[in-house]
Amino acid sequence: MRILLLLPFIGLLWVPFYNQATPELFGFPFFYWYQLLWVPVTAVLTWIVFRSTRGEGDE
Repeated sequence: MRILLLLPFIGLLWVPFYNQATPELFGFPFFYWYQLLWVPVTAVLTWIVFRSTRGEGDE
């Protein structure tokens, strides 16, 4: 499950993928709203990994 934490890094570090102005969303260029979309996505992925690995270190 920890591999899910790599998704935001891959999605945000590959800048040529989202270095464009179109399509726009509510007047924001794709470059900005794509990055802002990763904030809640990363939070959800972190929560999923936390919930799935919560009991691994407890002994």
